[in-house]
Amino acid sequence: MTEASSLPLYPHRHLLGIRDLSPVDIELLLDRADAAVAISRRHEKKTSTLRGRTQINLFYEASTRTQSSFELAGKRLGADVMNMSVASSSVKKGETLIDTAMTLNAMRPDILIIRHASAGAAALLAQKVGCSVVNAGDGAHEHPTQALLDALTIRRAKGNLSRLTVAICGDILHSRVARSNILLLNALGARVRVVAPSTLLPSGIAQMGVEVCATMAEGLKDADVVMMLRLQRERMEGAFVPSVREYFRYFGLDAEKLKAAKPDALVMHPGPMNRGVEIASEIADGPQSVIQEQVEMGVAVRMAVMEALLDPRRNREGVSA
Repeated sequence: MTEASSLPLYPHRHLLGIRDLSPVDIELLLDRADAAVAISRRHEKKTSTLRGRTQINLFYEASTRTQSSFELAGKRLGADVMNMSVASSSVKKGETLIDTAMTLNAMRPDILIIRHASAGAAALLAQKVGCSVVNAGDGAHEHPTQALLDALTIRRAKGNLSRLTVAICGDILHSRVARSNILLLNALGARVRVVAPSTLLPSGIAQMGVEVCATMAEGLKDADVVMMLRLQRERMEGAFVPSVREYFRYFGLDAEKLKAAKPDALVMHPGPMNRGVEIASEIADGPQSVIQEQVEMGVAVRMAVMEALLDPRRNREGVSA
């Protein structure tokens, strides 16, 4: 990657949420991630940037792409990576997050990556350990690296995010991806719309600086980016939509609805996708889709985040929490 000494020092010890970051912080991470893309595309992908450093992935929720992305990012930077299998660990025997934190802290890792079903879990962990902590998703609160990889994907395709119109569509209520993206997009000057049935909108969503749209036609009108969200039925208690077929009819992205957006609009999805529920296969695999690019940018962003948090200069200069 780019020599760390040639880039500004990232001013934070942890990455717990987008809300904690300034526009300058965000752009710094995106610039670092741009450099990481080149590393991932060359024949020899491994570097020695984090050689001798230890990374622990602590995932309390099932994850395929996020966990594998963090693992691959750490290995490409030369770190020693340990995936902690929570399903077979002491957590199943009643150990609390704090107990686990103290145990892992005694192993002296350099960075902990945590995904947890409870909002605030990453922040709690950060208070109990002596290393850097990255939030890989905490409940319906935040998922900062997903928002960063989405921003990187958009920036590389459109040049910058300022003044772009981004429509975030689907299950806003249960989505930490939506929350982090709204915070980031607003910070970088984009115009953000949310599109969902009223049952899938959190109360007070308009106070987050978004335009609330009740129909896809309204929300997608002249949009530069259409970001679809998964219908998170595992987080739902009760009936939030009449049926999957009815939901797709009104809020699923198909060719007809996409016509309302700009002809060169990007189509995005954080995955995993429910084809035929929130997005039609012809759109997911179509020419406007950048869904595969998002996966590639995910590795680059996570490389950039870990390199920034473990920058050796912070030991000399000191940084904030």
